[in-house]
Amino acid sequence: MTKHNYQKPSQQTQEEALKIAKGIQRPVQTKEQTKLVAQGVQKGIDLYKKQQKEKARDLSRKLNKISRQKESSIASDAHEIQEKVTYKQHWLPWMLLFLTWLGIGIYFLI
Repeated sequence: MTKHNYQKPSQQTQEEALKIAKGIQRPVQTKEQTKLVAQGVQKGIDLYKKQQKEKARDLSRKLNKISRQKESSIASDAHEIQEKVTYKQHWLPWMLLFLTWLGIGIYFLI
């Protein structure tokens, strides 16, 4: 035995479907045909709602997954050892600057 999880469409959906079916009704169309069109529209509305709910669930799952990843990365960042960056400068520019000032000083003394 299989269990069908079919939910009865809401009254609002039925009314919307009937309204749409009457809006596109042909002059020679019978009431039975209009009801069949309304059922088709109603199935379309139900399918659309299911798809939107599924998209919302998927988006919610993705957002939860991202938030969990951020929390775990923040926690792992707290445990990491901070590295101290030191910049070692070369001696040549400082030597050239010193020699330049020394040369200017000697020039003005002579």
